[in-house]
Amino acid sequence: MGSKQIAQEMFDDAVQENITEFEMDPEEAVREAVQQFESQGVDLSNIVKAVRQPASENGQKQKHKILLTLDSLGKAVADSDLAEMAEQLVVFTDQCKEQLAFRYLAGQNGAYSVVFSACQLALGDRNLMLKAFYTLAAILDGQPDLLDSAGQDLLLQTLNEYREDAEMTLAGIRCIRHACLKHEQNRQDFVKGGVLPLLTGAIVQHGDSADVVRTASSALRIMTFDDDIRVPFGHAHDHAKMIVLENDGLRVLIEAAKAFTDNSSVLSELCATLSRLSVRNEFCQEIVDLGGLNFMVALLADCIDHPDVVKQVLSAIRAVAGNDDVKDAIVNAGGTDLIVLAISHHLSNPQICEQGCAALCMLALRKPENCNVIMEGGGALAALQAMKAHPREVAVQKQACMLIRNLVSRSRDFSQPILEMGAENLITEARATHRDCDDVAKAALRDLGCKVELRELWTGQKGSLAQ
Repeated sequence: MGSKQIAQEMFDDAVQENITEFEMDPEEAVREAVQQFESQGVDLSNIVKAVRQPASENGQKQKHKILLTLDSLGKAVADSDLAEMAEQLVVFTDQCKEQLAFRYLAGQNGAYSVVFSACQLALGDRNLMLKAFYTLAAILDGQPDLLDSAGQDLLLQTLNEYREDAEMTLAGIRCIRHACLKHEQNRQDFVKGGVLPLLTGAIVQHGDSADVVRTASSALRIMTFDDDIRVPFGHAHDHAKMIVLENDGLRVLIEAAKAFTDNSSVLSELCATLSRLSVRNEFCQEIVDLGGLNFMVALLADCIDHPDVVKQVLSAIRAVAGNDDVKDAIVNAGGTDLIVLAISHHLSNPQICEQGCAALCMLALRKPENCNVIMEGGGALAALQAMKAHPREVAVQKQACMLIRNLVSRSRDFSQPILEMGAENLITEARATHRDCDDVAKAALRDLGCKVELRELWTGQKGSLAQ
């Protein structure tokens, strides 16, 4: 993807020039413009790649379809025409969902203020409010900067007033979820505004609604993200602690799982959120004590054919295994064999290979007894197979190297069997291919008893020394 950006107007002018000057048909004109800009390294992800539509009124400039709909919605809002507003909200929402470029163009042309006004106008009319909040969620998707403090207050107020209404709760949480993704300030503002008890409360109140539980769990997880590159230090850790200590988040999530034993998508979402909350030793232990580990292991066994679920469960197991006592509980529950099975079953999936190796790596750390179980279960061989299958995936290579090192660091008897599996060549290749693997690969080779060629370069005033 290119790093340069252009305005929508420039792209539209290029398309129009292709039509008028070079007599291209509209589709060809758009294709030519796309090719022209992309060849120059321009990022067109936020550009609507279509010909502008004729305006509805004489004398108006041609506009894209999304902007014509926005005009119609704005007129209905200005006229307080609720019937027309309801119709235009549906049309506008559908268009926003088509692609980010449509939402971006609308956002650049005042869509947020129009939609916010529609939300205010709809207050008191539940069905109309639903439509307005669906539209607000659509326009905020990928554009969290659009939300202002008045919008935050409206969302919090709505969640408070409609906490017993599953549909309204879901609509509000979707808006909050989109507004907080990659936006640290919005996260902090919502947490200060009291969103965390509203989210955990929604899971309890609507524990029979898969959509509410899944979306509220996802929103809680996003509150623990540190994904806004504009902010050097976020409050991810603090938010995770607040969810657990002040809002009983672990119990809420694990209890919610009991109602969805056959719904892998909900359970996967709950696992993903639990992994984000495993930020302290006692939290990891609490997850086990509440029965969270049992449902994770059962989910991994039952959904071994579903890669998305497997990845999330492995990530959660990796997270809770930060506690040494939990390591033993995972091994005793048969988790090791299931992790090895997951890697072998999804050997072509680099993310599962990475998470599987990372989980085994955590289980092996400082635990020679666990290393025995991992070796007997084929963990080392599975890791080396993952390295062989994904030579270009640095994350897979790194986690596999760390696992091998943990297996032999306190159990040197495993070195020879692992070397006979071809470990030395694979680890040496990883070290040569990936700069980020150098330290862990060197440590693995050293602990395996291999001769390690040092590559550091020391430069002094009178020359240099390379080893």
